[in-house]
Amino acid sequence: MTATTETTETAGTPVLEAKNLVKHFPVRRGWALRGAKVHAVEDVSVSLRRGTVTAVVGESGSGKTTLARLLARRTSLTGGELLWEGGDALPAGRAYASEVQLVLQDPFASLNPVHGLRYILGRPLKIHGTADGKSQDDAVKALLERVALTPSDQFIEKMPHELSGGQRQRVAIARALAVRPKVLLADEPVSMLDVSIRLGVLNLLADLRDREQLAILYVTHDLASARYLADTITVMYAGRVVESGPAVTIADSPQHPYTQLLLSAVPDPDRDGAPRLAGAGSPPSLIHPPTGCRFHPRCPFAMAKCKVETPPALSVGDSHTSSCWLHENTENAQASPAAGTAGAA
Repeated sequence: MTATTETTETAGTPVLEAKNLVKHFPVRRGWALRGAKVHAVEDVSVSLRRGTVTAVVGESGSGKTTLARLLARRTSLTGGELLWEGGDALPAGRAYASEVQLVLQDPFASLNPVHGLRYILGRPLKIHGTADGKSQDDAVKALLERVALTPSDQFIEKMPHELSGGQRQRVAIARALAVRPKVLLADEPVSMLDVSIRLGVLNLLADLRDREQLAILYVTHDLASARYLADTITVMYAGRVVESGPAVTIADSPQHPYTQLLLSAVPDPDRDGAPRLAGAGSPPSLIHPPTGCRFHPRCPFAMAKCKVETPPALSVGDSHTSSCWLHENTENAQASPAAGTAGAA
């Protein structure tokens, strides 16, 4: 069965919806693994609606970036489908690229070092014809002002090496906005930035959500920033969705043991002793993923059933689901360890 992210802040038809996405990568090295596959994404569904931010959270290797690349159609699907605005045919080729834009993690690698900002931001305006009758320089300056790079007269003359990491990431976001997308896929956009400037980029994304009604996917390993920015959170582990629901609910009252593990890793000066779920092993191989629940080898609450059956997305609250057999019935839900787990910092 499938875990689905449902936004709670904005009703209506999703701009972009993914159903039961699957992505397997063939292993191309090593005779012993000939024919094997990496099960990167398994049966994942997500809905992106206008004016909302959906955060996808998980540790490295959980499938977050692969999911974003599937939504951007930078990677082909093994299974599942993408739906556009309630079932309409997906825009083809360049039209899809103008509707769905991907902002990459590394701001130092995403900008061509031999071109200045006039060229970097002017080129998509020219290709997609989105300058609105303005001169190219005026359109570029307007983009710079939208991402708070002012005075724009000075920034338009700059080269990428003259910018800080935060300024580069703002330019990358401005380049994405140049084609007037409806969906913005932000793949860990602040993970390589200094802590002191991360908040500015997060606030920029929040402003784009509110002012321009963009549907934003925010990929991160940081639950604290997801709680700050997102309307809903989807938690992934080893290629599967294990929990999804309203951001504040998941951050303050996590129901899946893996989400609790992520939260226990958040530094907390008021915590006495080691985190409750510390030292519980490492992620599994996605070439030979565990049977049943993929988290069961690390889960201190694993039962015999967890080793053989994959849990469905079980309702644990309003628009809140957890793929854990602890919630199979009311008695088990009440026995869940979630009540004793600290919330996000």
